Amino acid sequence: MATAQTKPPPPSADVTQLPLRRFTVDEYFAMAEAGILKEEERVELIDGVIVEMAPIGNNHLGTTDLYNMSFAREVGDRAIVRVQGSILLAERSMPEPDLVLLRARQDFYRYRAAVPDDVLLLIEVAESSVNYDRYQKLPRYAQAGIPEVWITVLPERIIEAHAEPVAGRYTRNRIYLPGDTISPSALPDIELVVSDILPE
Repeated sequence: MATAQTKPPPPSADVTQLPLRRFTVDEYFAMAEAGILKEEERVELIDGVIVEMAPIGNNHLGTTDLYNMSFAREVGDRAIVRVQGSILLAERSMPEPDLVLLRARQDFYRYRAAVPDDVLLLIEVAESSVNYDRYQKLPRYAQAGIPEVWITVLPERIIEAHAEPVAGRYTRNRIYLPGDTISPSALPDIELVVSDILPE
């Protein structure tokens, strides 16, 4: 008597290949207001996906603080120095870069979110998140028209400066090393010494 043949179970679906339900910025904020996202959680919204951000170590914190102190001392009332605050990049993207120089506004952006046209310079400080900042966030900044982005790569002790976005790509790219000085294109009189930002 023949035994019944059973088919092997189908392979389980890879959830990363399934369609995603992407959130808008409004929905993202609603989740925060409802307590679904906790205040202490370090997350950002990228293309509708809530991304958990890398933990911040002392080197990362110190570098961000040094940038903040340097710019706050130099820009005066010409710009607003925003540290680890969000930028409304698109309907489904609200990243939280480490530091942004924003165009000065009397209301300090109390009544509307800062958008790409408000940004003079955006800085990411990268330790364990170098690839994420380079290959995920940087192209989105270019697509949104952010005029200049610095990626401060702590393990390599370099600052990658990207400027002049055209068709979703930065057309002027330069690496600054310890010993070099670097200035924001929008405020060229401000000069920072790379070895001060990235000491040994």
